Amino acid sequence: MTPYSGPWTAVEAAHLLRRCTFGATFQEIEDAVNAGMATSVNQLFSPSLTDDPLAYDTAEQIVNLGETWVNAVYPQDNTANQQTEGARMKSLGAWIAKNLNQENLTLTEKMLFFWQNHFGVTSSGDARAMYQYLQLLRQHALGNVKQLVKDVSVDPCMLLFLNGSTNTVYSPNENYGRELLELFTVGKGPQLAAGDYSTFTEQDVAAAAKIFTGNIVQGVRSATLNQVTSTFMPILHDNTTKTLSYHFANQSITGNGVMEYADYIDVVFNQNDTALAICRKLYRYFVNYEITPWVEQNVIADMAQTFAANNFEIAPVLIELLSSEHFYDISMRGAIIKSPLEMLLTMLNTSETTANFDLQSTYQIYLSMYGLADQMGQAYAAPPSVAGWTAYYQAPAFYRLWINSTYIKKRFDVANLLTSNLYNVNGNVFKIQVLDLLNGLSVPYSAPQVIDDLCLVLFPKDIPAADKLLIKNILTNGLPDFEWTIQYNDYLSDPTNPVFYTPVESRMQAVLNVMFKMPQFHVC
Repeated sequence: MTPYSGPWTAVEAAHLLRRCTFGATFQEIEDAVNAGMATSVNQLFSPSLTDDPLAYDTAEQIVNLGETWVNAVYPQDNTANQQTEGARMKSLGAWIAKNLNQENLTLTEKMLFFWQNHFGVTSSGDARAMYQYLQLLRQHALGNVKQLVKDVSVDPCMLLFLNGSTNTVYSPNENYGRELLELFTVGKGPQLAAGDYSTFTEQDVAAAAKIFTGNIVQGVRSATLNQVTSTFMPILHDNTTKTLSYHFANQSITGNGVMEYADYIDVVFNQNDTALAICRKLYRYFVNYEITPWVEQNVIADMAQTFAANNFEIAPVLIELLSSEHFYDISMRGAIIKSPLEMLLTMLNTSETTANFDLQSTYQIYLSMYGLADQMGQAYAAPPSVAGWTAYYQAPAFYRLWINSTYIKKRFDVANLLTSNLYNVNGNVFKIQVLDLLNGLSVPYSAPQVIDDLCLVLFPKDIPAADKLLIKNILTNGLPDFEWTIQYNDYLSDPTNPVFYTPVESRMQAVLNVMFKMPQFHVC
């Protein structure tokens, strides 16, 4: 974790932004170069603001189209209630994709997804509850992890998802207590004996089940309550003293009513394994899936020490990691296969392509973007299990699970769709704004420089000269480079004339279509 002191060029700046955002433009990379590493890293922690999701589907039967439904009740009629829920979930999916597409170069969206994967919560059956849950993750995305775990533990979505809302003194349920230990905090190590998993035992799971008793959820799809809430019911709580295993020094958690779960989480975070487990997941997310003994000793251990020393604030850990010599090591560049979301959003965000049509068309397009990621294996708010997506934890394949014969074809289909003029929604053509991308490059009238700039933006490492020549010939249509200069300058002199902009646009679309299908584009 030695601080990085090497050269700070566009290559290093692009690496930082590629790992920390869902796509940066050429100008944003240049701005990061000029700002320097320290400033560029710190700027990633700027606040990220979003608006509320809006009703756009006619199946919504409570609020007017164009208004938000996040604090609205549901219809009493069962059929209308279900239709309204469907409309709101569509709106929520579109809103998620819209936020990813309109990020303003902060770490928030990348970390928001990290926590969505970490906790693995899926829909509770009420779009308002999922919205509240995502806003909770956003609030703590770059903040205090211990507080995040405490808040998630009593969040309505989590209580419904892992049966916490039916966990009572009369019928303890171990689901959340087990996952809190196995997946969310200390992690599950090698099994030492029956019921002993190196970091916790079945005794700890049983104790946790009792500690978390007493919370109920109210308001799900209610016609009278405009929010889904969790409430602690003392009569349903097991207020006895719970004794933990030797992994927790046989500590006792005394009955403390509504705050007992927080006392227990404090104890869990006092375990070294909690900091280590979370830092390993951060490392795999931002650096590389392979954690060698050297990385464990020299990187993970330092990250965990920083994490604990800062009372489990995540920002100091990430700043240290993103400013380290190890993070910028050449062997780390291109080590991660892009997730479907990273691949899709890179196509859009590097060219500042957004949907800005009427409400219905805009939301329909973003819902389609959400669906495209789903077809490639990653539906944002619907991880396949409580452990999240297998590509983030399943050894030995890890990220390679994003690529198979089905998914690679889908990736190529998406490239074809977004580099064509064929995606039409209500008369609005949605496609990558290749002219805006071109005009934002350093020397757009120079064919070789256009290709160099595109490679910087889209690829984590330089590519062979022969490959660049092949791409350049696509840009120039096999003609001498000066012909591209003439063609671009003709367009620049009359940019709204289709006679001049159509040829330039079509050549850029052809170039991007090829680059999006090259192996180098699918890693970061």
